[in-house]
Amino acid sequence: MLQKTDIDHWPGVVGFIKRTQLAMLPALSIQARYRLDNNNKRTDAMRKIDVHGIIDDARFNGFHWLIMGLCALLLIFDGYDLFIYGVVLPVIMEEWGLTPLEAGALGSYALFGMMFGALVFGTLADRIGRKKGITICFLLFSCATVLNGFASTPTEFAIFRFLAGLGCGGLMPNVVALMNEYAPKKLRSTLVAVMFSGYSLGGMFSAGLGIFLLPRFGWEVMFFAAVVPLLLLPVILLYLPESVGFLVRQGRSEEARALLKRVQPEAELPADAELQMLDTSGQKNSVLDLFRGGRLLGTLSIWVAFFCCLLMVYALGSWLPKLMANAGYSLGSSLSFLLALNFGGMFGAILGGWLGDRFHLGKVVVAFFAVSVISISLLGIKTPMPVLYTLITIAGATVIGTQILLYAAAAQFYGLSIRSTGLGWASGIGRNGAIVGPLLGGALLGINLPLQLNFIAFAIPGVIAALAMTLFVLSGKQQGTATAPAPLMAAKV
Repeated sequence: MLQKTDIDHWPGVVGFIKRTQLAMLPALSIQARYRLDNNNKRTDAMRKIDVHGIIDDARFNGFHWLIMGLCALLLIFDGYDLFIYGVVLPVIMEEWGLTPLEAGALGSYALFGMMFGALVFGTLADRIGRKKGITICFLLFSCATVLNGFASTPTEFAIFRFLAGLGCGGLMPNVVALMNEYAPKKLRSTLVAVMFSGYSLGGMFSAGLGIFLLPRFGWEVMFFAAVVPLLLLPVILLYLPESVGFLVRQGRSEEARALLKRVQPEAELPADAELQMLDTSGQKNSVLDLFRGGRLLGTLSIWVAFFCCLLMVYALGSWLPKLMANAGYSLGSSLSFLLALNFGGMFGAILGGWLGDRFHLGKVVVAFFAVSVISISLLGIKTPMPVLYTLITIAGATVIGTQILLYAAAAQFYGLSIRSTGLGWASGIGRNGAIVGPLLGGALLGINLPLQLNFIAFAIPGVIAALAMTLFVLSGKQQGTATAPAPLMAAKV
């Protein structure tokens, strides 16, 4: 900076001007510094790119179609594997002479695996990348399901079901997290729900193939059919994108820029600009992070909702054909009920996602649980076939469909850096309910309760889940108030 002693000897007009500027410097310095600070801020802003903003404001395009299609395809295979046990259950009970309680325990082995898979692979994917996590899970459940067809004893069957469950449990939270990450904000719930409808479509394929294949070729061929997904592994490896948040955390900025260009082709991404995601700080995450930042009540509430919802899903998915067969319906008709249940799940997921993007997703989930309680309770009443199919479809829409909406709600509740961890733990806790579901069905059949009481018992968890989600909605409002100053945090449910 110029000092007065430096210019006192300057002659003429130049000296006069310089001395006048120096005399005015104290008055001008505040304005000059203000302009300089603003210029620096604008320069810093120009050098930082809000990744969330680019994704949230993107138009739905072919890249989103690709992600949704691949994730839906993965969940079709996942859903097929999960519902296959309910399809073959009446046949293997007769072939191996299993009691209802033994059959329920055998069905729970896969769900034990799913619980551990969700906990392990959900957290692991936050560290190794979602694409690697998804690929590992896909290989694991596909290979284990094929091996299930070679099982000759209940023990061998249980071991392979457990291994398949590990892969299935890890796949779900990771594909949901990936779709949620890339989906435009205004379509987020809808796209996650449409993608997750592949899960119900897989259940429909399982029931449909069972109607045709079981009487002709036996139960083993249902598991051998899982070799087909393995043929699509190169497609998954080639076209499924990695999480952009993971790439940013790893410092792989060029790869992240290339993906963002596909998300929003018109976005300007200067080479010297920094990709900024406030909740991808690179810190190691733990389950304790799920309870920080005002998330304690919300995390506990959604865990309860997951537990109860998955209990209902797997109680119905495992025992609906057997319950209906005991009520006097043929095996073909009983499997067609499972088909209707999954069709309802697919329809309910899409409808719920559409409603969730226009209203409050948490409130939509509460309403779905309330309707599920009514529809399931009515299944035990003797009604004409069209009414029975309608009730089963509604039950599928509001139980399987609600499970899918719970994943969307959890994905939006947690920030990006802990999203796979949050989804993995919610899914893992929920798998305890999935384990209880088949056991509960087996115990109820073992004591020969009337059909109506069986379905009322399956509906009770829906009441508990509706109350839990009401608390979740209230906790979401509190968290939204607490985190309002952080514009780059994940959207509030």
